[in-house]
Amino acid sequence: MDAAVQVKVKRRKLNSYKKAQRNTAILFLIPNFLGFLIFIVYPVLKSLYISFFNWDGLGNAEFIGIQNYVRLFQDSTFRISFWNNIHYTLVTVPLSIFLGILIALLMNTKIKGIQVFRVIYFLPQITSMVAIGIVWTTVLANYGPVNQFLMTFGMENPPQWLSSTQWALISVEIVSIWRSMGYNAVILLAGLQGINAELYEAAKIDGAGVFKRFTKVTIPMLSPTIFLCLVMQMIGSFQVFDTIMAMTQGGPGRATNVLTYYIYQRAFVDWRFGYASAVAYVLFAIILVFTLIQFIGQRKWVNY
Repeated sequence: MDAAVQVKVKRRKLNSYKKAQRNTAILFLIPNFLGFLIFIVYPVLKSLYISFFNWDGLGNAEFIGIQNYVRLFQDSTFRISFWNNIHYTLVTVPLSIFLGILIALLMNTKIKGIQVFRVIYFLPQITSMVAIGIVWTTVLANYGPVNQFLMTFGMENPPQWLSSTQWALISVEIVSIWRSMGYNAVILLAGLQGINAELYEAAKIDGAGVFKRFTKVTIPMLSPTIFLCLVMQMIGSFQVFDTIMAMTQGGPGRATNVLTYYIYQRAFVDWRFGYASAVAYVLFAIILVFTLIQFIGQRKWVNY
């Protein structure tokens, strides 16, 4: 067999091997792709279709065009829910990331039993939000442990954490920050451990102190991980539901109503599925805009 024939045989075998690999990959991907089409793509497109109808989920749907979207921007509850969501995002996202960085720095130290502390900080993220809501509702009750503690220091009228329109949203934000900072810390810890130790040694040789090393080495090298946490927390903040449901149910009044809870109320309390779908698509547009702004700003502050 001459060299040309051998090359053709090898090429045929290689092509056959690649084809077999491709077919195997397709077979593994088909179930996941079908699930994606059935459970993601179809509901998304169906909800867009429903948003142009007046439908209670059972009877005949009445086509009303863009009236749901017009009514939405005239709805005071929608506006309150939107601004509550903005407030929630502006408070919880930066604070949870900042505290996550501090905790990650602590967890990055080499001390005995540090693995236990890493697990403890991450526990709130994997604990049922229903259980967390019950515990925190008890802790923040009008005569709960927090107010009892404040009264021992002479505060006669401590905050009515969950029953006051002034404090309810702040209380929810405190719980959300407490729950998410450990999750951020674990991700940021992985970023910290990926920083080359030689950079710190070089900074020390140049006379940089602890704070200088943190601002000139740690933060720039950690910026891609911080950006990841920022995007994830921003999206999550506009999708918050379980914390509100478990602690306040949008109250008192509309003080803690946010967009996802508002969608739930319109769809499964008022049975206005068309209107709820319209709100859901407006929420999608808001999240998309914020995410695009972050990715555009990424080029200015993330150092790769």
